[in-house]
Amino acid sequence: MALLQISRLTHFFGGLRAVHDFELNLEEGELIGLIGPNGAGKTTVFNLITGIYRPTEGTIQFNGHNLIGQQPHEIAAKGICRTFQTIRLFSNVSVLDNVKIAFYSQIRASLIETLLRAGRIVSEDKAFTDEAMRLLGIFNVDHYAHELARNLPYGEQRRVEIARALATKPRLLLLDEPAAGMNPGEIDHLMDLIHYIRDEFRLTIFLIEHQMRLVMRICERIKVMDFGATIAEGSCDHVRNDPKVLKAYLGEETVF
Repeated sequence: MALLQISRLTHFFGGLRAVHDFELNLEEGELIGLIGPNGAGKTTVFNLITGIYRPTEGTIQFNGHNLIGQQPHEIAAKGICRTFQTIRLFSNVSVLDNVKIAFYSQIRASLIETLLRAGRIVSEDKAFTDEAMRLLGIFNVDHYAHELARNLPYGEQRRVEIARALATKPRLLLLDEPAAGMNPGEIDHLMDLIHYIRDEFRLTIFLIEHQMRLVMRICERIKVMDFGATIAEGSCDHVRNDPKVLKAYLGEETVF
């Protein structure tokens, strides 16, 4: 059984069809890309998977569990985490605390222990701090640990957001335009990091991205959407040579 199974997923906003008959079988350990022009419905698919929207039609199964009707926090607890197209850090909180917030579901200390700062909460807090610093170190932003998140450059905030997502210990990581705001050198480093975290954390990764260099170099399979529908799917070579993709997404004269 595939880790994530989506069948005939359809969603309307009023009379506007945002997603139509979206299908996906995502196997454990895969790294798959979702591309398409702005407004194609890509982020809507992520919002449907994570419970922000409830689909008009269709099914979503994760690790054998039905996700339809589940709340976002319930879906996160099942092992799905995401980043957002627009960064969602707590801007007036330190970088370290932004990551530590993700450990809330793993707290085992009682309310009394937490209020008195005694017992298990002391050891748990130290463990969470150490793990948060390790994750920040992987993304080379640990030196910002005590800075307010709002003071970081945009690209560094992206790294913190991914580190926070990993703190939830997901099985499936959804990345919505992770390279947004990054320069070419940062994008090269991000590509290496995505491969590293997939292997190191044994993740399955589904990403949306407009940086074609990143998508073509790291994704094992690509789906292409336009006007809410899938117009192409397959290997990078297949997609880059598909006439419908060149016309609808990149323009007929554009090549990868």
